[in-house]
Amino acid sequence: MRVAFLGTPDFAVPTLDALVAAGHEVVLVVAQPDRPAGRGQQLTSPPVAARAKALDLPLAQPKALRSGPFPERFLSLELDVAVVVAYGRILPKALLDGPRHGCVNVHASLLPRWRGAAPIQHAILAGDALTGVCTQRMEETLDTGPLWASIETAIGPHETAGQLHDRLSAMAAEVAVRTLTLLESGTPVPQDEAGATYAGKIEKEHGRLDLRGSAVELDRRARAMTPWPGGWIATGDGPIKVLEERPAGGTGAPRTVLSTSPLVVACGEGALELTRVQLPGRRPVSGADAANGLRLKVGDRFPGTEEG
Repeated sequence: MRVAFLGTPDFAVPTLDALVAAGHEVVLVVAQPDRPAGRGQQLTSPPVAARAKALDLPLAQPKALRSGPFPERFLSLELDVAVVVAYGRILPKALLDGPRHGCVNVHASLLPRWRGAAPIQHAILAGDALTGVCTQRMEETLDTGPLWASIETAIGPHETAGQLHDRLSAMAAEVAVRTLTLLESGTPVPQDEAGATYAGKIEKEHGRLDLRGSAVELDRRARAMTPWPGGWIATGDGPIKVLEERPAGGTGAPRTVLSTSPLVVACGEGALELTRVQLPGRRPVSGADAANGLRLKVGDRFPGTEEG
């Protein structure tokens, strides 16, 4: 098939590779423009653009999708399909309708659950047992199109968003290639609107761990926010980053130190083992080493700004 591929971050790279390996004619790769990155703020190509260059594929990084030369170029390609994976911009109707089979989006959840920008994080945050990837025929409205195919997977009890991201990225490549075999003879299935939930954009504040909450929910939040923005506990001296944690036995008033080796702190419900942390301005250490550095003992209050 004559395919255009639209994607930007590393999540999308395996799908591009898979389409090429499957023998499809990728006549154009579209990624977002290069942007400053790193300490030196050097102009850097996004991962999909870098991969397209390495594969010597035609590349476009348009600033505008509705005007300028890009729409005409895209529509002149006589595409069979456009495959869209985490491109990061809304496609206008003219582009959606251009390819013979329209545009196929690979989404990192089992739609209609977790439509939107951050499905991986929200699946962990909600305590979902299962997630996956699916393909939809794109519509003008966000993540509402009929579904072509899906792959389901269990979320591990200690799995972080970063780890799940990498697994789903590989599955996305598989489901995309499978979907292209369905386009000629298959029919996509409409989504059940009754099951729709929304995965809003993640902000830094979402990583805040209020120890007055449930240990189980705090563990989910910390894992959902890893690697970014990370789980953190607010203190008067700055945030304590929680790098590894898990629910533990024990009860007490929130922030009460129940054990120092391992470091276990009481929450509003249950307790949380802080396996690995980073104190403000320090390097990452084990919870036990942090307790020693803070001179904590059983019964002390763990640093924090919340009362209760």
